[in-house]
Amino acid sequence: MSDFGSTKEKKLQRIIESEKILNEIQDMDILLERVLTEARGIVHADAGSIYIIENNLLKIRYAQNDTQQGKLAPGQKLPFKYFSFPLDAKSMCASCVITKQIVNEADAYAISPDKTYSFNRQSDMLSGYRTKSAIAIPLISPSGNVLGVLQIINAQDQDGNIISFDADAELYLKHFASSATQALERTYLTREMVIRMVEMAGFRDPKETGNHVNRVASYSVEIYDKWAYNHNIPAEDFNKFRDALKIAAMLHDVGKVGISDVILRKPGRFTEEEFSVIKGHTYIGASLFKNKQSPLDNMAYDVALHHHEWWNGAGYPGKVDIDTIDIYQPLKNQREGLKGEDIPLAARIVAVADVFDALSSKRVYKDAWSEENALIEIQQNAGKQFDPEVVMAFFEVIPRIREIQASMPDL
Repeated sequence: MSDFGSTKEKKLQRIIESEKILNEIQDMDILLERVLTEARGIVHADAGSIYIIENNLLKIRYAQNDTQQGKLAPGQKLPFKYFSFPLDAKSMCASCVITKQIVNEADAYAISPDKTYSFNRQSDMLSGYRTKSAIAIPLISPSGNVLGVLQIINAQDQDGNIISFDADAELYLKHFASSATQALERTYLTREMVIRMVEMAGFRDPKETGNHVNRVASYSVEIYDKWAYNHNIPAEDFNKFRDALKIAAMLHDVGKVGISDVILRKPGRFTEEEFSVIKGHTYIGASLFKNKQSPLDNMAYDVALHHHEWWNGAGYPGKVDIDTIDIYQPLKNQREGLKGEDIPLAARIVAVADVFDALSSKRVYKDAWSEENALIEIQQNAGKQFDPEVVMAFFEVIPRIREIQASMPDL
């Protein structure tokens, strides 16, 4: 077989393997990040971004750049980018959405003035990067709706030289985009179901906002990524854990749907009796996932039940069997608390993310803490309330935490 035929066969095999990976992912954000990674790998591209469409705007969700990544210390990530722009056909990606056609340019700095779109060089100027070849691929659903756009930048040959995206690259990416869109629709439905569950809890507890749970989930994934790097977790285990963690973290307080809003909305300190009632949200939430059908159910159960456990064993609900207790009765008697590594890792991570976000957010009964005071509180409770290694990972990703926090403010 010729080298050309062998290369083509390898590309097609890579696409098949990538499609299998996408079909195993359950969270929409994790999927978007992986779609970008796999698309770049298929055509050997240095960089790229992925956008989704919301409220007639194109919003960036993830950006990757191997050249820029190579300038960072091992384990560090590129800054979290968050911006949007209107669908007015003035950019390559917007034009791609409007026309529902692939847009392919050999040199993004030399686009013909006859075309309706141009390339914004601002990001390049700020970073010192040079975008040359660029291609934008619409993610079109079977019903004909454009869900988002893949923009892949700077294709490379085997020697690392920048080349154009040829007709074969267009074909590979078009085929891959079709599979990616089907996976995206599936995870979108999963996300909608999760958000509905969160909103049900929010009817009782106004603190349980979409942005709160999204921040906690995003913080949790960032913390886990650094923890996993520090512990040399194998790639397959790493990818599966962070996929389930993103959804499980969003559902950490879903059990509040079973707690009276008279208590949850109280604008002051809880009585001992009221607090014993509130503690029940842990096993009420866990009861929703006790008939475990998947690894996600297992993790959602662990997080809902144990995200208020303390590293030193002083948390709640402790060692309870939700099959033998009345989940609608207050948790009056203190059980033996879980401690140390007996607390599931996902719950230990969400505990830090949840407390930091709660401290940093304004509530009806308190003002938001300053970042400095919130970080001091987290640090002082390492080894007491929180897993010290999880706290260490948290502090290592503070720049990412700040960027996420800025991108998801409370309304």
